[in-house]
Amino acid sequence: MKSKKSIGFIGAGAMAEALIKGLLKSEVYHPSQIHISDIRADRLEELKESYGIETSRANQDLVKRVDYLILAVKPKVIPIVLKQIGEDISKSQKLFSLAAGVNTVMLEKYLKEEVAVIRLMPNTPALIGEGAIAYCLGTAAQDDSKLVEQIFGTVGRTLKVEEELMDAVTGLSGSGPAYIYLIIEALADAGVNVGLSRDDALSLVLQTIIGSAKMVLELGAHPGQLKDMVTSPGGTTITGLKVLEREGVRSALYQAVEAATTKSKELRGEK
Repeated sequence: MKSKKSIGFIGAGAMAEALIKGLLKSEVYHPSQIHISDIRADRLEELKESYGIETSRANQDLVKRVDYLILAVKPKVIPIVLKQIGEDISKSQKLFSLAAGVNTVMLEKYLKEEVAVIRLMPNTPALIGEGAIAYCLGTAAQDDSKLVEQIFGTVGRTLKVEEELMDAVTGLSGSGPAYIYLIIEALADAGVNVGLSRDDALSLVLQTIIGSAKMVLELGAHPGQLKDMVTSPGGTTITGLKVLEREGVRSALYQAVEAATTKSKELRGEK
């Protein structure tokens, strides 16, 4: 179903572009309904040429033209932007924020009226429509889950969580793609080390990860069960798993997610 609402992005980075691509691909929104502002004139021109969307150099002008406003800027820029436009955002609009570590209370304090505020944490696979997008709802947005799924479901899977878990989301799925890329790189190097060509090793690793993830999703089985399916007594897999446990791979992943979660809290001055 076509939407009659307009959407505005403040910030023209990769995540904003990913969402624009997803929205247009869904055919729920027409390019004329999508607006974007940024301080970089060349970037705005690039997006206008690529997608036919509306552009603006002034955030205040953009706010006046849209129903839904998406803040796609870095956390440190949020106070600067909201000091500019906070009083211009009305309760008839919706405000979405993609900024890590910036909670709904912090966002709401810049607003003159009681506006529906939604905080989201998408990750970079949204660029290809396979993002993990967790979200929480501010005090005036408790009935907006369906709207979030309509907009952000165009670039991946959405999941509603309580706000106190958003830092954990940032540490897990927000930063998670980097952990997976490191694992992919290491496994491919390991394949080269035992004699495979670089291309063959990478191809095998990628399909192994894609296939394994799909099995968890489609079979609905616990990862431990699926691991046991591959692991025969005294075989190659248990020998490899023994090394991973001895070298602390599981522990390292625990610590990586915990450290990234802590960093998310530090972004807003919490410890």
